[in-house]
Amino acid sequence: MTSFIEHGPTSHTYFSQRLRLHYVDWGNEGAPPLLLVHGGRDHCRNWDWVAEALRKDYHIIAPDLRGHGDSQWMVGGTYDPMDFVYDIAQLIHQKNLAPLRIIAHSFGGNLCLRYAGLYPENVSKLIAIEGLGPSPKMLAERSKTPRDERLRKWVEEIRGLSSRLPRRYASIEEAFKRMQGENPHLSPERARHLTVHGVSQNEDGTYSWKFDNYVRAFSPNGFSPKEAEQLWARITCPALLVRGTESWASDPEKDGRAAHFQNAKVVNVEGAGHWVHHDRLEEFLGLAEDFLKD
Repeated sequence: MTSFIEHGPTSHTYFSQRLRLHYVDWGNEGAPPLLLVHGGRDHCRNWDWVAEALRKDYHIIAPDLRGHGDSQWMVGGTYDPMDFVYDIAQLIHQKNLAPLRIIAHSFGGNLCLRYAGLYPENVSKLIAIEGLGPSPKMLAERSKTPRDERLRKWVEEIRGLSSRLPRRYASIEEAFKRMQGENPHLSPERARHLTVHGVSQNEDGTYSWKFDNYVRAFSPNGFSPKEAEQLWARITCPALLVRGTESWASDPEKDGRAAHFQNAKVVNVEGAGHWVHHDRLEEFLGLAEDFLKD
């Protein structure tokens, strides 16, 4: 498969908590719905190669999360994970997509696992690429810091972000080099595609990433590990938990997290980092096509 996207999607908007949120639709409305949800500081067009391959079999919709891509930024609040879950729930509800299949990456995978636990009847198949979040070991280390200290650190982090201006790149070429540095597995063609769709041009002619800097601060009000495990246990559909062997993420089978699912399979993809669907596209597509079919 080439990196070239032959037929692109159409852009649409919907509203959630008064925010204007963006999504792309790849057509084929008579086919079973498939939702593709990106991760943090990413955008919906990161799925283009997956969508191009699967669009003949599914009606694919890929949203930009709030504060990302071409979706509106939050004003007067923070980016709490449950607000993102609500946005996903609203898109599924407003577009009458349930029951549906979902593929989601990283933070998007975390959100969709929560959604599937809250509304198990609405999800028929779920692929989460490194969506379980920090490993039990990392969470245990984090819990050693008293909650008041963590909350104070969050306040300081938000205060620091308030004075942080979006980085400006003199050209798309400069931003493209930054994208390549973030993921050395990416081919130049794919890195350029992700960059072009991931930046907007400023009035002075420079370029900045589309995401809101405030999304860098994780809410201190997340679920406890036990609450997350209880939600995972409520997921009734088959779940495929995908991990790259060269990623920071731990193996959910070895660390015990996969055991909390009713029906989960873990696949470790060799030679892939955190973005498995970019790093080993053909292998990922093979896994996805086999898993998603009836």
